[in-house]
Amino acid sequence: MQFKLGLIVNPVAGLGGAVALKGSDGSETAELARSLGAEPKAHSRTAQALALLQPYRDIIEVYTVSGEMGENLALEHGFSTQVVMTCGTPTTPEDTEQAAKLLADAKVDLLLFAGGDGTARNICAAIGSEAPVLGVPAGCKIHSGVYAITPKAAGRVVEMLIKGELVTIDDADVMDIDESAFRVGTVRAKRYGEMQVPSELRYVQSVKNGGKESDELVLADIAAYVISEMEEDEQYIMGSGSTVAAIMEELGLDNTLLGVDLIRDHALLGSDLTAQQLLDAASQAPTKLVITLIGGQGHIFGRGNQQLSSALIRQIGKDNIIVVATKTKLQALNGRPLIADTGDQELDNELSGYIKVVTGYNDHVMYAVGHQDLI
Repeated sequence: MQFKLGLIVNPVAGLGGAVALKGSDGSETAELARSLGAEPKAHSRTAQALALLQPYRDIIEVYTVSGEMGENLALEHGFSTQVVMTCGTPTTPEDTEQAAKLLADAKVDLLLFAGGDGTARNICAAIGSEAPVLGVPAGCKIHSGVYAITPKAAGRVVEMLIKGELVTIDDADVMDIDESAFRVGTVRAKRYGEMQVPSELRYVQSVKNGGKESDELVLADIAAYVISEMEEDEQYIMGSGSTVAAIMEELGLDNTLLGVDLIRDHALLGSDLTAQQLLDAASQAPTKLVITLIGGQGHIFGRGNQQLSSALIRQIGKDNIIVVATKTKLQALNGRPLIADTGDQELDNELSGYIKVVTGYNDHVMYAVGHQDLI
């Protein structure tokens, strides 16, 4: 029996992340990102998912869109391909919506798409719950519950369906935020609908938990401890999120809640830096990286902090990564590992294992990063 796999790739998804644009919605933003040296990520991330499906090429037929919206990638991986729509370049949100409608009409068994929350919104607007979908995370904003936790995890879910394993189909929320507000540090989230997704909790993410940590005393303890351990001859890259923001607040420094800052000797060296700016800075002095995890999902890399490139992480080294989180935040993961989804599979493997997490003043726990059999 043939498995009809729908495929839509948003070629500009995630384009603005590495250059601190917080997204790539709109043609002007995408062009600005390219002018700043950004490189598309959707193609390589979708390739990770399709690579896991190559053993099933004889029974998979890919229904997709011409060129960079799916056809090229499917052919590169040796799949039999049916093109339901031809589109030009640059591609548009309207192309995504029209393609989703045609794929739903073609009765695909699953619509696999690569993008961010904007792409999920487009597909939701076009087909709602007409067909089961699954997202390959490739955008800057991944708040929706329709995405697999990593590209490889998306491939695993499709594999389970092909093999006939029992996978429940559930409704999941499609969320998105205002990018213009996001760029100035304000999260203004909105629910746009729901779509049907394979409900395999090992592989499909929860909707992101938002808001500031409620336990202010614990955050103050974490901040005080991290600050007490800072060395005068080192600089610190401060990642995004409210837990890291508490450290910046304790230092009395302006903080980019949804960006990445650089400090040294308790002074701010740079705000909302791009991937290249961070890499350049890290080459000038000993550098450590302070990050937290995304509540409800567990990602430490690959969600909202694409400025932290794989090149930067390699240069800094695992031993110089400081993970901070409250125990409440860790317990909310229900034993699921932290996820490093850097886009570099070799680096993700190197980061796997156990890492020390600062959970209070001189208080740490050891927590797993990435179970490779799951991601």
